[in-house]
Amino acid sequence: MAHHPKRKPLSQEPQKASIEALTHEGRGIAHVAGKTVFIDGALPGETVWFHYLRRRGKFDEGRVLEVLQPAPSRVEPRCRHFGVCGGCSLQHLSTAAQLQLKQVTVREQFRHFGGVEPEQWLPPLVGGGYWGYRYKARLGVKFVKKKDRVLVGFREKGSSLIAALEGCEVLHPSVGYLLPALGELIASLSCYDRIPQIEVAAGDQSTGLVFRHLVPLTTADTEQLVAFGQAHKLQIYLQGGGAETVRLLWPAGARLSYSQFGKLEMIFLPTDFTQVNREVNTKMVRRVLELLEIKSGERVLDLFCGIGNFTLPLAIAGAEVVGIEGNAGLVARAVANATHNRLENAYFEMADLNGAEWTHYVWAREGFSKALLDPPRSGALLAVQQMSKLRVQRIVYVSCNPATLARDAGELVNRQGYRLRYAGVIDMFPHTTHVETLALFEQTRKH
Repeated sequence: MAHHPKRKPLSQEPQKASIEALTHEGRGIAHVAGKTVFIDGALPGETVWFHYLRRRGKFDEGRVLEVLQPAPSRVEPRCRHFGVCGGCSLQHLSTAAQLQLKQVTVREQFRHFGGVEPEQWLPPLVGGGYWGYRYKARLGVKFVKKKDRVLVGFREKGSSLIAALEGCEVLHPSVGYLLPALGELIASLSCYDRIPQIEVAAGDQSTGLVFRHLVPLTTADTEQLVAFGQAHKLQIYLQGGGAETVRLLWPAGARLSYSQFGKLEMIFLPTDFTQVNREVNTKMVRRVLELLEIKSGERVLDLFCGIGNFTLPLAIAGAEVVGIEGNAGLVARAVANATHNRLENAYFEMADLNGAEWTHYVWAREGFSKALLDPPRSGALLAVQQMSKLRVQRIVYVSCNPATLARDAGELVNRQGYRLRYAGVIDMFPHTTHVETLALFEQTRKH
């Protein structure tokens, strides 16, 4: 029987380290006694005291106790809960340095997972404000017996526990400082320990809260929720099961929407996928239109189209757009949005874009000159493998995961006959390591 050497016990004494670089997750990288240590809260160029959290096979993990020599990029976090709450991970890093980290991450992912690099890097897309930008969020809810209170907020860093938050600096202002009040509201309900989450969705004019409940609510419960909505001018929704069970409680006839370029009103349900950062979303849509260079009457394919966030602006620009989405509810909302905005050149179909080959569908037979892809984190490998069959000349790919974008870019460039013209970072989630990316591909083969 093989005997494995026991790992040395973690030292409880503070250790000193010099930080050499940052991981993609924003942790400082150091080497102590010849072994790599990832240190939470440390920045490159700093000398810190830290303590060990856990020992792994090839690396250890630690957390900063004291910064002896701060880096020029270090700033004072705005939120009092930073470091405990897991909602943000980079508030201690200047916004310029945050962008630089994200650009380095994307560049390295392109090389590592795709073996490609764009011919030109685009300037990053950023919003004008770094606070109160989160129009969408899912808040955890938990009754904590030891504290005899209900906590509402994000989870603690590296934990499944809900952080005790007095407020949130990145949440939309309509909700950011209501977290304690929401906790008190839940505590007043009969099922205070059977409400696991609250979904937040802000429109341009109002904000909706979806209360997920695991047992039926009493009349008194719903009255309390309505009173809270009235007091804080919030739409109140209930969800007793899956997404299809979401229903509006108060006020009757209310709806959520946001405008695009002052020309479009996009109506959505609070559980629909919409972009978190409204200002950056507007800039992103504008850049997509610029890169696609739409000509009147062109056939454009919008894959993973959702409620039509890109489809309808493309139609306004003069394209004949076909939006494809795998979620029936989102397709219905996209059709309704096209009708609401009186657009007759935007069409929508439902299809499983990650399933079998779909070039046989009627909507795919005539081909497209241009395409837009905005897939989930798993990427769009099957879709990009079919782009050349559809005779697509130009592709804009919007990604929420640089690793799968890089993989798909490798497929397009190395096997489908495209060149990677441009790529750039989209700073949709400031103060976090989450990075969105936009890339433009052009066909090099003749059909």
